[in-house]
Amino acid sequence: MATKKRYAFVGTGGRSSFFYTAIATDYHATSCIVALCDTNQTRMDYANSRLTALGHGAVPTFLADNFDKMIADTEPDEVIVTTIDRTHHTYIVRALELGCNVVTEKPMTIDAARCLDIFSAVDRTGRAVRVTFNYRYAPHNTKVFELLRAGAIGAVTSVHFEWMLNTSHGADYFRRWHRDKRNSGGLLVHKSTHHFDLVNFWLQTRPLSVYAQGDLTFYGRENAEKKGVTGFYNRAWGSEVAKKDPFALHLESIPTLKALYLDAEHEDGYYRDQSVFGDGISIEDTMNVLVRYRNGAVMTYSLTAYAPWEGFRVNFNGTGGRLETEVVENSYVNSGGDQSLEGSIERRSILLRPLFEPPREIEIEASKGAHGGGDNVLLQDLFGEPVTDEYMRAASHIDGAASILTGIAANKSIATGQVLYVDDILEVPS
Repeated sequence: MATKKRYAFVGTGGRSSFFYTAIATDYHATSCIVALCDTNQTRMDYANSRLTALGHGAVPTFLADNFDKMIADTEPDEVIVTTIDRTHHTYIVRALELGCNVVTEKPMTIDAARCLDIFSAVDRTGRAVRVTFNYRYAPHNTKVFELLRAGAIGAVTSVHFEWMLNTSHGADYFRRWHRDKRNSGGLLVHKSTHHFDLVNFWLQTRPLSVYAQGDLTFYGRENAEKKGVTGFYNRAWGSEVAKKDPFALHLESIPTLKALYLDAEHEDGYYRDQSVFGDGISIEDTMNVLVRYRNGAVMTYSLTAYAPWEGFRVNFNGTGGRLETEVVENSYVNSGGDQSLEGSIERRSILLRPLFEPPREIEIEASKGAHGGGDNVLLQDLFGEPVTDEYMRAASHIDGAASILTGIAANKSIATGQVLYVDDILEVPS
């Protein structure tokens, strides 16, 4: 019988349960969890209660300043990093130095300096970093890759990519730690890393130059005041004003969020239910980006965080035609319900319009589950028996850097009004 791969977790908030639930259930034959690490004991205790309920059993817990001790005591093969974005690099680098491979949530990190630290650690240690870009694995996104690779529209010359975050999922970024750009890099890093990675993957190229504009035009106190709002609150818990706000998140009514955050806040003072119309928001909610790629293609990109529907449209123009994709996803709040439904499909279509031929609908493989069905395929790739992937969807630290550099350059462009050349920020190895 093959030896199970041993995993330790650092960060036990909402996203971690996606991974530990899979290991404890579908992949218990190949994988096991040996330890949990977090800044908050209450959250680790909750994770252990879930592992026990799933039949895995509780594992040792370590506070964050005992990370090295966790590695020494429990000897994991790999560390799964699901902390807040600004600390990803800290744990990635240290895990590599202590002899472990790393699986990290996106974004890999939030700026060029942290990227360089990760590159240096990979080079020094010879260990590997895997970035979990689940959207690559969604069948409709894989189909787009397949069509473009086959030359269905010739050489791609331009891309128009529009992503909508609705007033449930989109608003949630403005309640949480993401609202501070120092934590998340803003949505052009935290969220758009998915989208910029998809374009890199679809076109098999890297960004060359970036120009962007963005602003906070919907959320935040100033925008609410412009609309005549007079009642404000800092957080929903205990607020009478929040009871009348459709944007308020009531943690006490959602068992998972209550256990992870409301019951845990006495340890660290982190409030998961902040008002989206409060002060202290330093990220944009309306963003537009123009990117030129190394292969000559150009992309216009838009991200709106207060749309009435969730999903995206991406259209490719090429020397032999046009490919049009629309995906509508079901609404959700992170960890506010069944995780298998987060970003699940409401409807989707791919329309191929060859030059001088009638357009035709492209059949898409049926899929179930979160993020367009991509989560289940990603989990199999991470924790299942190894198989060859003809689409080469596994993403390395190089891919992780290439995706966030578009967002990092976009942030700098917004701040300066200038076109940024990506290599001037960080040269990513081929």
